[in-house]
Amino acid sequence: MNDVYLLLGSNLGNRQLFLQKAIQNIENEIAPLVKASSVYETQSWGKTDAPDYLNQVILVHTNIPPQTVLEKILDIEISLGRRREEKWGSRTIDIDILFYGDAVVNEPGLQIPHPELHKRRFTLEPLSEIAPHFVHTKYKKSLLELKNELQDSLIVKKL
Repeated sequence: MNDVYLLLGSNLGNRQLFLQKAIQNIENEIAPLVKASSVYETQSWGKTDAPDYLNQVILVHTNIPPQTVLEKILDIEISLGRRREEKWGSRTIDIDILFYGDAVVNEPGLQIPHPELHKRRFTLEPLSEIAPHFVHTKYKKSLLELKNELQDSLIVKKL
């Protein structure tokens, strides 16, 4: 089984409900929930005039191949009303694969580990809460070390 860390985010509608529904769908389509971080409220990243996000990281164990996990995630996003109209645009739900075990995947539409996670406080705060000693495949540093080295000053607060 592979440890798969997923980042959930929502900044439209009932954000908390969208996170919960995403987790239910992930449990039904991919694998049962093993661990979940607290929910964090974060300023919008990349498009600063957008509503604040709720973000959460979850851990599941699965042997489903990474590309299939991505396909299932995209289907879940669509089922929860996700529309891809503009880069960094507001969304009912966003689900990103952060890590898939120690796999390194570099395919069109799928990069694992997530190529931006080491730069983003809204990702590293919840991720390091549930896996502080997990070592980043590329940077060879723990998630806690990466979080402590962040230059990102975005406001991220635990609810």
